[in-house]
Amino acid sequence: MLTVNQRKIVILSDDASFSSQLCERWQSERAVPAFTVLQGEGARALSPENMDLAVIDLPRVDAHRAARRICDLSGKPVLLVCGDAETMQSVRKEAPRSLIVMRSGNWPDFVVVLAHEALRRIDAMQRADHAEQVSALLKCHATLGQYVIEMRHSLNNALTSVLGNSELLLLEPGAFSAGVRSQIDTIRNMALRMHEVLQRFSSLEKELTFVEQQVVKEQKRKPQAAAAGS
Repeated sequence: MLTVNQRKIVILSDDASFSSQLCERWQSERAVPAFTVLQGEGARALSPENMDLAVIDLPRVDAHRAARRICDLSGKPVLLVCGDAETMQSVRKEAPRSLIVMRSGNWPDFVVVLAHEALRRIDAMQRADHAEQVSALLKCHATLGQYVIEMRHSLNNALTSVLGNSELLLLEPGAFSAGVRSQIDTIRNMALRMHEVLQRFSSLEKELTFVEQQVVKEQKRKPQAAAAGS
């Protein structure tokens, strides 16, 4: 069963021992991914949405071209495990930025280490992108908030005029019908509510100014404390 945040690793190889060795090595890790093992023809079934990383066994020189196509289509990190030095050199020549491991010695260890690093890099890039999006959104909100604060005085003046004129009209009981007086009273009440909202903006501005002053003081205090402690 796939658990929350469990990684999804696709292993593409025609060699059963390749997949078994790699899966067995990964079992010793604290976080064991969910594996999908495909043979060569199964490469067509690869879907970027269903994997976080792919490990592809390249036993022959002519196999890396199909692997590179998979890399380009998936948009996800792909580790290429080469069966011999000739294949590795060929892959490096045509795809110098590919993640390549030689299938010799403790190759499963190298694959797992590289896989962790590749996934960490993807996570870091995603966090950075998310932070940029949040920052851009906060800047938009800050700009809107600053505009509202700057326009507060103009809005207060307009509301004062609306409120004052509506109250003057209500002081003439016989000048309007009951329906018209009700509408004027509604205008007055809405003006009062808008005035209350603007008062909250004023309070918020004071609070934000106070917080900003405290942050500035704290930033000045840290270098002084560091200098005193040195």
